[in-house]
Amino acid sequence: MKKLLNVLCAATCGGAVALTLSVSTAQAQEWPSDDVRLVVPYAPGGTTDVLSRRVADLLKEELDANIVVENRPGAGSTVATGRLARGGRDADHTILMASPGHAIGAAIYPNLTYDPVEDFVFIQNMLNIPNVMVVPADSPYDTPLEFIEAAQDQNMSFSSSGVGSSIHMSGELFKTMTGSDMTHVPFAGSGAALPALLGGDVDVSFENMPTVFSHIQSGDLKALAVTSEERSQYLPDVPTLKEIGEHGLDDFVTTAWFGLIAHESFPEEAVTTMQEALQAVMEREEFTSFVEQLGGEKGTRAGDEFKAFIASEVERWDAVAEQAGLRQE
Repeated sequence: MKKLLNVLCAATCGGAVALTLSVSTAQAQEWPSDDVRLVVPYAPGGTTDVLSRRVADLLKEELDANIVVENRPGAGSTVATGRLARGGRDADHTILMASPGHAIGAAIYPNLTYDPVEDFVFIQNMLNIPNVMVVPADSPYDTPLEFIEAAQDQNMSFSSSGVGSSIHMSGELFKTMTGSDMTHVPFAGSGAALPALLGGDVDVSFENMPTVFSHIQSGDLKALAVTSEERSQYLPDVPTLKEIGEHGLDDFVTTAWFGLIAHESFPEEAVTTMQEALQAVMEREEFTSFVEQLGGEKGTRAGDEFKAFIASEVERWDAVAEQAGLRQE
């Protein structure tokens, strides 16, 4: 009898241990097991911040988890990105909303302590917004070619929301490709740059669509071209710079892209869970209407495809930064 009791005890205890291990393993595999931190590498109020908060609200419902949005601005997004690259104990629950500054920052600051491609996991490209080549309403130029011809003979000024922004770099790329004589006039954000453009204090800008769309519709600004691969459905009569076909512009495509990335150690199951949740978010009417309000398009790249795109962006902006003398050693 005693031997039988020992056998039963061993079986029962063994089963309990097995059950405990099974539960522990299941809990270890469940993600998220804590709050998810969504880092915005810019100050509140901009497109990156607004998009991040909209995504956080919708993602919270899909993941059934709390999404904490944190703004960590500085040095063209490199401060927050560098902190993410260092990892740490919360790296498996931290994501960052990257934008063109991720690639441009690496071009302008070549001595960064992180690799903008290899040190991160690229989860999902969420949104792409075209830039628009716009001039004041009373500008004598009605086409990109008219502007280029004038800019090759006289100095022109172009505004941006700041050094290293996609707006600034689009202007530098245009200047390099066309051989135009153009002087960059940076402002502290698009909100400050817009009045100068509207008032004719600068000749041209390559602004993000959401900033200038209403002013194009009202006639306060003239849209000469969009910088996307194809014409925008919101400005169907405005050609792409790629369509122009002269001055090497057939290779001119720039967009303000936005997507979620994480530290390279981000768990594989977390990547899968995030991608599935983000696909659900992007299919929701709330997100679709938000994208339409911005005059943008939903992103399609994820994983390795997104990573390859970022690598090409780093290479492209590195060349532009070198030609424009923008590197800060």
